[in-house]
Amino acid sequence: MTLQVSLDLTPNLIDEMLDALVEQGWYEWPQAVSQELCEALLAEVEQYDEEGELQRAGIGRGDAHQLNKEVRRDQIKWLDGSTEAQVLYLKQMAELQYQLNRALFLGLFEYECHFALYKKGDFYKKHLDSFRGRANRMVTTVLYLNPGWQPDWGGELVVYNEESTEVLATVTPELGKLVVFMSEQIPHEVLPTHRPRVSIAGWFRCNNSIAGIVDPSL
Repeated sequence: MTLQVSLDLTPNLIDEMLDALVEQGWYEWPQAVSQELCEALLAEVEQYDEEGELQRAGIGRGDAHQLNKEVRRDQIKWLDGSTEAQVLYLKQMAELQYQLNRALFLGLFEYECHFALYKKGDFYKKHLDSFRGRANRMVTTVLYLNPGWQPDWGGELVVYNEESTEVLATVTPELGKLVVFMSEQIPHEVLPTHRPRVSIAGWFRCNNSIAGIVDPSL
């Protein structure tokens, strides 16, 4: 199977995305990734689930990492570039990283991402992906892999105002849609889903080097 490699990064779309990130901190990009590639990635998640390869997701990093089903209930597996579909998706994110660095001078150093499977009733309560001055996740991406998603199935991503409880957007997790937002700026949550819901959550990171150790774990 031959999969499409590149994102549709036309100059107009790039400008629209960059303007949105600067002005409001987030951007919703329908049909960003081809249906063929999304379906290949979805098939991988379904196989991982059947084989018991997914792990319960936690909150916090390093010594602060913990499992808390009252906050988060999804299961995850990190992408490692071991399949053709993963390699192509990571190449697309590398192109997006280049555009973000070129235009916004963010100094993004690398990209990490994992599959996330939310089964019926699963959710992730309101949170930030990174706190100012305390971590190195700068820009978050979420790609949805759900064909034929219906409005009454739940599982929406809710994006909040940084300074209040105002809801800025409610995003339906439709196949091929990519959401991009500033990790330190945009609180968000995943509402309870009534059907299995699959995504790839990822983060562009800056390089925090300490005592000669490149990008230590935080």
